[in-house]
Amino acid sequence: MRVALASFIGTTVEFYDFLIYGTAAALVFPKLFFPAVSPATGLLLSFATFGVGFVARPLGGVVFGHFGDRVGRKKMLVCSLLIMGGATVLMGLLPTYAQIGLAAPILLTLLRLAQGFAVGGEWGGATLMAVEHASTDRKGLYGAFPQMGAPAGTACATLAFWAVSQLSDDQFLSWGWRVPFLASAVLIVIGLVIRLSVSESPDFDALRRRERVARMPIAQAFQRHWRQILLVAGAYLSQGVFAYICVAYLVSYGTTVAGIDRTQALFGVAVAAVVAVITYPMFGALSDRLGRKPVFLAGVVLMGLSVWPVFALINTGSALLFGVALLLVFGFAMAPAAGVTGSLFSLAFDPDVRYSGVSIGYTLSQVVGSAFAPTIATALYAATKTSNSIVAYLVAVSVISAVSACFLPGTWSRSRDLAANQSGELDARAPDRLEFQ
Repeated sequence: MRVALASFIGTTVEFYDFLIYGTAAALVFPKLFFPAVSPATGLLLSFATFGVGFVARPLGGVVFGHFGDRVGRKKMLVCSLLIMGGATVLMGLLPTYAQIGLAAPILLTLLRLAQGFAVGGEWGGATLMAVEHASTDRKGLYGAFPQMGAPAGTACATLAFWAVSQLSDDQFLSWGWRVPFLASAVLIVIGLVIRLSVSESPDFDALRRRERVARMPIAQAFQRHWRQILLVAGAYLSQGVFAYICVAYLVSYGTTVAGIDRTQALFGVAVAAVVAVITYPMFGALSDRLGRKPVFLAGVVLMGLSVWPVFALINTGSALLFGVALLLVFGFAMAPAAGVTGSLFSLAFDPDVRYSGVSIGYTLSQVVGSAFAPTIATALYAATKTSNSIVAYLVAVSVISAVSACFLPGTWSRSRDLAANQSGELDARAPDRLEFQ
């Protein structure tokens, strides 16, 4: 449990860093870094730089995956935390367009690329540390802890911006928005101390003892598991898109289209994220009893079904109903799939290429889906002047994820999940061929 908690706290810190950018992209960056264009265009450009961070994720997944399978999970997680924290603090110190002109958005974009590179290796490593330390009948529960870091980081990031949004507009835009970025320095120190205190993954130690560490894990992952990589990307698609629509786009939509107060909208996101931190491990534990694939698929279906009611509630213009809408989709509908993602995805790969395989699949989905989800939603509404087009978009990605999940390696029952886990663990310690059954 100590390793699971360490994975949760470390991932929370990294996602706090990554996600405060999303809130700033909705509320601050259009005015401070893209003031020379119309407000609508500035918002599009701001969300585009938000998406740029995802472009660097596959590179981060490849680099961290390679070395995570070669030298260990723990070392790579320390590196990712330091890179992410450094980029975030520098954002808080960055001059604006009014001070240095075009160099401001360029530097902002470069720092966002550094964030994307770091988080590309974060999720896979944190997930493996939790899952590989877990006993065979607790992998679903422990695999949910790194997943909890995303909504926990969202809650911390949103509350940080909610606190500084109490300032006057002049104070908020002049210095208040910088505080959440600079506060990352303290969180990085906390996360670093925690990560250095945990032991290396037992599965990786077993591979190292048996001298079964892969020489070229990226190449071997593609050679042996290219189908799993594509299916992981497809299965995660809806989860990533929904998450960043909730975190980044709905705050902008709620304030600019539905007329909801900025601070109330941010508070609604934070409350939904706190609820998600509670519900994710509940469904992770449930998957240890019922099987991972049924629970994951139920979550994907719930996400697709929740879209229309969510926008109907937001379009009322009520801050209370905005909060209910966020609770519905972020706190509950996404929870079954999110709670199972860590164990389902990581155990689809052989232990010697597991960091590489799961990181590439996850980050590929982020680039294809999550990266420009807020931008696509903004463009769809600008073109149609109705939320129905956004609803159709979100339903479509849910269908893709449901189909992909059906073909993912894994079983539809708890007993077969346990058998597969036990087989995979034995293979990881065997002196001969490594293969996940």
